Amino acid sequence: MARVKGAMMTRKRRNKVLGLAKGYWGNKSRHFKMANEQLMKSGRYAYIGRKQKKREFRQLWITRISAACKANSMNYSTFMHGLKLAGIDMNRKMLSEMAIHDPGAFTSLCNLAKEQKA
Repeated sequence: MARVKGAMMTRKRRNKVLGLAKGYWGNKSRHFKMANEQLMKSGRYAYIGRKQKKREFRQLWITRISAACKANSMNYSTFMHGLKLAGIDMNRKMLSEMAIHDPGAFTSLCNLAKEQKA
């Protein structure tokens, strides 16, 4: 049986790693070992970042809703509790969009929440 050498696949794998590391600073874009280490670290950052993105957007939506509630003389927690009691099931993203683009409809939601609380 013929001997199989791995040079071609090794070169392919290394070129793939170096291609992904393009744009990194210094030897991280030129040396396979450093590029590979940096790619692993970058992958961890990307994974964490995907979780943080969701967290940050939810925080932004809540801040926007809270500001709109304060304009309607109400606080965020009372507003959300009133909506839950009224049976209105809207997510925070839609509520924040409504607060920005349709303040009249948001005011009517605030009034509904106030009635449920009383």
